[in-house]
Amino acid sequence: MENSASGQIQQEANSSIKNENTEIPVESRTLSGNENQNEQLVIDIETMLRTSEIPVSDKCRIYRVPDHLRKWNGEAYTPHVISIGPYHHNKEKFQKMEKYKVRYFKSFMQRAENEINLENLVINIRKMEDIIRPCYVDTVQLERDDFVKMIMLDATFILELFLKDKSKEWTEDDPMLVETWLQDKVAGELLLLENQLPFFVIKKIYHLALPSYSNSLSLIQLTFDYFGHLNIHNKAPEGEIKHFTDLLRFFALPPHDKLPQRNPKDVFPKYSVTQLREAGVKFEVATQLREGGVKFDVEPSTCVLDLSFKEGVLKIPLLDFQDSTEVHVRNIMALEQCSYEINRYFTDFYLILDGLINTDKDVDLLSDKGIIVNSLGDNNAITSMINNLNRGIYRCNMNSNLYRLCEELNAFYEKPWQRWKALLRHEYFSTPWRAASTIAAILLLVLTLIQTVCSIIQIVPIA
Repeated sequence: MENSASGQIQQEANSSIKNENTEIPVESRTLSGNENQNEQLVIDIETMLRTSEIPVSDKCRIYRVPDHLRKWNGEAYTPHVISIGPYHHNKEKFQKMEKYKVRYFKSFMQRAENEINLENLVINIRKMEDIIRPCYVDTVQLERDDFVKMIMLDATFILELFLKDKSKEWTEDDPMLVETWLQDKVAGELLLLENQLPFFVIKKIYHLALPSYSNSLSLIQLTFDYFGHLNIHNKAPEGEIKHFTDLLRFFALPPHDKLPQRNPKDVFPKYSVTQLREAGVKFEVATQLREGGVKFDVEPSTCVLDLSFKEGVLKIPLLDFQDSTEVHVRNIMALEQCSYEINRYFTDFYLILDGLINTDKDVDLLSDKGIIVNSLGDNNAITSMINNLNRGIYRCNMNSNLYRLCEELNAFYEKPWQRWKALLRHEYFSTPWRAASTIAAILLLVLTLIQTVCSIIQIVPIA
């Protein structure tokens, strides 16, 4: 009986072992499948991490305008006539301009020195491709050949346009003459932040194709000659220019060694120019010396840092407001938001201007002083533009000179005597009729006082 029980136990044990042995391959296959899936997931994540890394260029970075700025005036950042670079490339509305680029490319190649041929040009651009692509913060989806072709056509178009404008070598059938509005539109859109080529690329092709010409006339000077009609001032080249929007900012500021330090805090005017005038502040257009032959000529300054306040006089650089002004200002401010996080000198000026100009009367006052040139014909348009430029703008510090200027302006107005003077001017002398009424009331009060004194003298006997 014990043997029978023992045999039964042995059989059950063997059966259990057998069942376990038959289940092992199933579990093994399941684990193997999971491992394969995990390995593939790990590979996918590693690939995602590698492709998400944005290569950083040490020469130039070209940004798309952030949405928090674009939403306030998207048209100011968007090209409508010509696309330069990859961000707006291949859009249907630019196809006619692409044909013009080919025509200008042919003209440029005929102009080229040293018998440079198409193959040499392609080889040189292809060598720079790995340097050019990282300049664009957003990934460029173009294939290598398409990318090289785009850079070549865009760069040679710009150079040929500048050279034609410099020498006035326009043919009668040139599209820039046939469509008279086109040249101004193209010039404006070449300055848009999203519509840029790295400056070093254009410079390389300029020197490669026209070595003798480029040695006598730098690309910076050629660019200044083309955009010289804008509210910018000429100065010697310095540092590394990133692209045309950066160059526009460069021309709007003083030399790098004259840029003031930054203050970690910020302060802005509390009172408009109309209020400041009532408190006794005087306004003048800032001036600068320009060398003219053997002497220096004084002319209005267009440098935004030539803003100063001394001995009750606020000097402001000349502001010529044209149809293109808002576009240029917004794109430079967008550039400073993206690329000059701690050196937003241009932005400082327009934020201060926003504090000084609140109504059409403020624009009228500065126009009367020759500070504002209103080519828009509408003071309300200037007021609205200035008051909307600061939307979406982030700031973390400020030009130390302008910081002191704002503090001094606010303190000047807030002196007790200045406040009383401002109140008197605002309440009693704001219009000719009100001033006349106030003067008449003062005279009446004085005459009444004199009459009262005389009456008292007559009544009281003299001892």
